[in-house]
Amino acid sequence: MAKQLKIKKRRGTKKQNLYFGKGGHLAVMSELLLRGWNVAIPEVDVGDDIFVVRDKNGDLIKVQVKSSNVLRKNNDGSRVSQFNLRVSQLRKIGKAKLIYAFVVRYKNTWSDFILIDQEYLKGRFNKNKIGTASKGHLTLSLRIHGKKVLCKKENLDNFYGKWSEFPKITH
Repeated sequence: MAKQLKIKKRRGTKKQNLYFGKGGHLAVMSELLLRGWNVAIPEVDVGDDIFVVRDKNGDLIKVQVKSSNVLRKNNDGSRVSQFNLRVSQLRKIGKAKLIYAFVVRYKNTWSDFILIDQEYLKGRFNKNKIGTASKGHLTLSLRIHGKKVLCKKENLDNFYGKWSEFPKITH
């Protein structure tokens, strides 16, 4: 087993965590805006972080952003980050598509964006192929090496930087 280099985990206050989470939201929103999509933050947060709209036809996609620092860096160069999400949200499929955006902060920059649609994640969760469930939450530990992403033994490479749900729009 490869040795792991520990990265000092900063224990922030709840207030600091709010700032960090909002930073992840804004990083995702910035990328979507640069792609020509209209974005909005709901006035009341009942689970969906960002509404993304294609102005031309009104198509709506909901985005749930989860932000994490790198928890540790392994000797092989891979980095591990951990994300928590509510199982109830994962299981509730609505009319509008839901995308989970897992955003990683490393060396003072938003380094990695992993975008996974709800239906895929729910399917892998139901088959016990991804994450660890406890007390109504699902914890995903993502191991990232370049553009390779693993969660347990589940290969998530196809979701690294997968902005294909949001193709560039010229106005």
